[in-house]
Order: sequence, then C-alpha cells, then structure tokens
Amino acid sequence: MKRVLWLAVCAMILTNACRTPKDIAYLQGIENLTEDQLTQMNQRYVPRICIDDALIINVTSPDRATVAQFSPPPFGYYMLGESEIGISATTQNLFTYLVDENGFINFPVLGRISVAGLSVNEAIRMLEERIRVTAPLAVVSVQIANFKVSIIGDVKMPDTYQIKTPRLSIFDLIAMAGDLTITGDRKEVLLIRDNNGEKVRAIMDLTDPAIIASPYYYLQQNDIVYVKPNDAQKRNALFSNKDNVRITIVTAVTGSLALLLSIIVNISDRL
Repeated sequence: MKRVLWLAVCAMILTNACRTPKDIAYLQGIENLTEDQLTQMNQRYVPRICIDDALIINVTSPDRATVAQFSPPPFGYYMLGESEIGISATTQNLFTYLVDENGFINFPVLGRISVAGLSVNEAIRMLEERIRVTAPLAVVSVQIANFKVSIIGDVKMPDTYQIKTPRLSIFDLIAMAGDLTITGDRKEVLLIRDNNGEKVRAIMDLTDPAIIASPYYYLQQNDIVYVKPNDAQKRNALFSNKDNVRITIVTAVTGSLALLLSIIVNISDRL
C-alpha cells in the first residue's frame, strides 16, 4: 500500500513538472476559431506618415524635362539631349525630405506641404494631383526611409531594427529578436507608440488569438516593445546569488532524500 501511495505522489510531481505552462504558447486556441471569427480578424494595415519621418520622394515621367523642376540633383540639372541618369544608393539621399515638427515637408516648386497623418498612398495622390498641373504624365513614388522599431526586455536579441517594409507585425519583430526568453511575460507585452507627439500605451496578450485584430498588431515606425519578466522570474529576482546557491543545494539534497526514501520503501515492501 505504501509503495502504491509513494508511486502516485511521484507521478503527480513528474506530471506537474513536465506539463507545458499555459502562459508559454502563442495564439492559444486559434485552431478552434470559426471562419466568421477569423474573417473578423482580417485587417488591412495602412502606414501613416509621422513627424520626423524621412521620406524618399521621386517624380518621374516619360517627358523628363517637365518633371526636372520637381527633383533635386542630379535630375534637377537635366538638360534636353542628355542621357538618362539613374538613382543610385549614393544619390538616393538627395531625394529625401524630413517631416518637420509641424508635419510639413519643403518640396521643390510646391513649397511647404502638410503630409503628417497621411498614408503613403494619400501622399502620392496629393503630390501627383499638384504636380500634374504642369507635368500631366508625372508619376510619384513615396517611401518612408527611416522605418525602425525597438524591442527590449526578456527577448534573446533586444535591439533597434531598421525595417525595409512598413508592414511589420508584432510576431515579425519577435522573430527578428530571436523570440522571447522562457521567462518573458507573453500575456502583458507593453507597446509604446508616438502618434505625432502623443504617446500611446497598449498592453498586448500574445497568447490570445484576438491580438490579430488589434490595432497594435501591426507596428508603426518608432514603436517600442517591452517584454516584462514573468512572475516566476520576478520572484527569482528577490533572491541573491547566495540565496540561489542555497536553494540549489537544498533542492539537490531534497531530491537525494526522496530517492533514498524510495529505495527504503522498495526494500521494506520486499521484506
């Protein structure tokens, strides 16, 4: 009887020790969502231009002479009969416009233009409408050059990451950072966002599939993500290194005593 009781206790301990913590897995229960729920989670991300953004703006046209005035060098010095000059990495900065603290850029010929808060496509349509007054075939491209996000806290590679595409989800950033550590709190990830001078704070639960429908699921430029330590890690932080050594020793001794007790019970059952 004693042997059966002892084995039951051991089985309970091992089961609890090997069980996967509920707070570790991402998007728990997403496989059980209905089609309607998944449809509701679909969202289209629209990047917005913010203060301090650096915009790469190019104006092109089959009739290059008509758009030369809207482009800084080398296109600004284009003369009829000259061969075409391409845009290289070294000349790309000549087409970069900084959004000032009031949300304006200073564009050739057109002067100061308010762009903060516009989507990239809205800015393109607005510039094309104004430029086509004098250059009917003009085509405008706009790109945010300094799109960066930061992730700190309990991740394997905390850093500030330069992003080539503005479409970046929270899980994309986590993957770039090498995933959260095992002690990272997946249920309360803090996001700090700057909306043209106004700080926004949001808490995200990475274990909840509803995060896909969150307005913070896709990150914006200059977002900061902070992964806090979970409760177990916080409790461990209360102990000094000496305390941790003592706890390790006590745990080892306790395990040895449990093994010795098991041997004694087995021997006593056989007698």
